[in-house]
Amino acid sequence: MSSDQRFFDYLKRRIGLDVASVGPAIIERAVRQRCTALKVADNDLYWQHLISSEDEQQALIESVIVPETWFFRYPESFATLGRLAKKRLAEMSSPRTLRILSLPCSTGEEPYSIVMALFDAGLSAHQFSVQALDVSPHSVQKAQRARYGKNSFRGQLTDFRERYFSADEDGYVVSDRVRDQVSFNVGNLLDPAILASHVPYDFVFCRNLLIYFDLKTQQQALDVLKRLTRDDGVLFIGPAEGSLLSRLGMRSIGAPQSFAFSHNPQPEPAPAPYLVAAKPKPAVRSTSPLAAVAPRPFISPSQAPAEHAPRAKPHELKSELEHIATLANEGKSTEARLACEQLLKHHGPHAQAFYWLGLLSDVDGQAAQAQTYYRKALYLEPQHSEALAHLAALLESRGDVAGAKRLQERAVRSRLSDQSEGKQ
Repeated sequence: MSSDQRFFDYLKRRIGLDVASVGPAIIERAVRQRCTALKVADNDLYWQHLISSEDEQQALIESVIVPETWFFRYPESFATLGRLAKKRLAEMSSPRTLRILSLPCSTGEEPYSIVMALFDAGLSAHQFSVQALDVSPHSVQKAQRARYGKNSFRGQLTDFRERYFSADEDGYVVSDRVRDQVSFNVGNLLDPAILASHVPYDFVFCRNLLIYFDLKTQQQALDVLKRLTRDDGVLFIGPAEGSLLSRLGMRSIGAPQSFAFSHNPQPEPAPAPYLVAAKPKPAVRSTSPLAAVAPRPFISPSQAPAEHAPRAKPHELKSELEHIATLANEGKSTEARLACEQLLKHHGPHAQAFYWLGLLSDVDGQAAQAQTYYRKALYLEPQHSEALAHLAALLESRGDVAGAKRLQERAVRSRLSDQSEGKQ
């Protein structure tokens, strides 16, 4: 067994991390960083320190797991939550408090978004409560401080900041009204006793966690999530996890772009898109969700469109890509697809436009079409990390494990390269 394998196995036992999901290079890099921080000469000495220090165990975990979150990430999920919560309260034979769980809660943006969404839906404070857990004490402490910088506010719809935050020289502070609705604790989803004495929750948010587990651990985690969710409750998951839950016995409730699943769902009618006039959409159940991904940089000169294509004007191209991202992340799939087609018509082949078309096809359950678009994106930009990751997930769901592994390795190398360039 190599010294690195010890760390892979430790993270698997402790937090269920599948090394293939992030790539061995990410873990090796985290170990090197911890060795440097502690001024430890080699991996053997660091291993001895790791197994004897709970603080260092947590430090290694937090070096590997870098939370990426912001307020109202995947906004349609929160709109769906508001609608379902109002409906549930109206249908209750006797009033009670709705219970919502956010796990992992990271640095708090998600549970606070849940509270703001429910207030905006018309619920009163006594009608719901939110429990939030994360494996990282550092993240929980930051969530409890409830102070955030500009990076936590993304997208065009940030009017909630004026209603629920106060500004000072260090950032934005969540209002007491919102903070009082959330109870934060440290907890690990893979702990068999987690929340064992708690009544199941009406709504559970567990997003972008299962993708880091192997199949056995995914099943173990989903068993816990099912226990924590009422039989008539709803589980909200991350963009890359829809096909996984379908394979493991849960079904989408049919609310587009909400990534919401239930034990025995009744499909909810899709609401008309807001801000942009509704357009006819094909009656296709979403089986693979849509990720909220910021636009990537423009393609390099070596990856530029063919000479006969119109030359892209950078400011126009950037604006069009941002518009596509906004439409897609607000659940306006038809409008986003049309915007992609217009961009390709005006500017010629472009990796990010093909990537969005792949993701939109993925959402509509058109796996073969999605695969074609992802490959077009990678032809133009071979290290497009999001296209690599989503194509890998698609291949794995269709049984091509070897192909998925090769793409995952490429995606890891791409992320490491991006991180190195960002530090220069």
